[in-house]
Amino acid sequence: MWANPSSPHAEGRKARAALEDARGRVKAALGWEGEVIFTSGASEAAALALHGAKAGNRMLGATEHDALRKAAPDAVILPVLPDGSIDLDALEAALAAHPGALVAVQSLNSETGNWLDLPEVADRVKAAAGLLLFDASQSAGKYKLSKYGDMGIVAAHKFGGPVGVGALLVRDYAMLSPSGGHERGYRRGTENLPGVLGMAAALEVGGEPYLGWDSGAAMQALAAQVRAAGGEWLGDRLDASTAYIHAIAMPGMSATAQVMRFDMMGFAVSQGSACSSGSMKTSAVLAAMGVEPDVAARTIRVSLGWNSTGVEVEAFAAAWAEMARRA
Repeated sequence: MWANPSSPHAEGRKARAALEDARGRVKAALGWEGEVIFTSGASEAAALALHGAKAGNRMLGATEHDALRKAAPDAVILPVLPDGSIDLDALEAALAAHPGALVAVQSLNSETGNWLDLPEVADRVKAAAGLLLFDASQSAGKYKLSKYGDMGIVAAHKFGGPVGVGALLVRDYAMLSPSGGHERGYRRGTENLPGVLGMAAALEVGGEPYLGWDSGAAMQALAAQVRAAGGEWLGDRLDASTAYIHAIAMPGMSATAQVMRFDMMGFAVSQGSACSSGSMKTSAVLAAMGVEPDVAARTIRVSLGWNSTGVEVEAFAAAWAEMARRA
């Protein structure tokens, strides 16, 4: 399966058949009725959408991932409320000033785990003749894909697939300008067929519930422990939290120190976005939500992967409690 799917020889035709079969499997597993453009991951998918969408101004929620901000540095930034939700009044005002815009928002925030009310956003974008791009990097393969939106971003490694492959979901190719010779002319570079096959397989074995144990109960037990120790479970501030991603502030210790100490104990946590090349900067997401600087400086991001276990959560809870006691 290492042949180029665009090659006309027999091996290339076999590769093309396997690629199109995987495309159908991905669409079926996600419940997506539009088109699928395979990419090298979420960052490329975001860039394709933000650069190529046939829309006017670009608008981004204030808590969006850095990849979207870098792909659209001149975008209008939409403020969020203290609970992490989009300020709908501000969105309506921005759309009134810039009708026909492309609005990009995360369906599930990558740092806090807050769910976005996509139907509310979609209604306003549609009324202003705009397009809605939803970043489903954290939710696809774990929860049912949103039926609201014109384009969607998917990253395979977030649901147990290979690193380096993802997709841009497009309701209709007519919404996007072509940019290359592959994927029906919408991207450059030969498709990563082994990665695409792995992505399809991961989606088919995943689904709800994402984990085979009660992760919600385990994380709520951790939350109770955090509150009892004088820490802050930032999920208490959110509009709608999830079981898989949480932000936790420890009393008396900086997030930077926590990341290093947990690493020495065998736990991989992060400060802000895990994709910021090892950055130890305070989270821009928390700042946009108005979280107090002192709290933000002590907040780490804790998330569960497809292979996380209840035993690991219990071990982390014990380690967190001991570290907080010493702090």
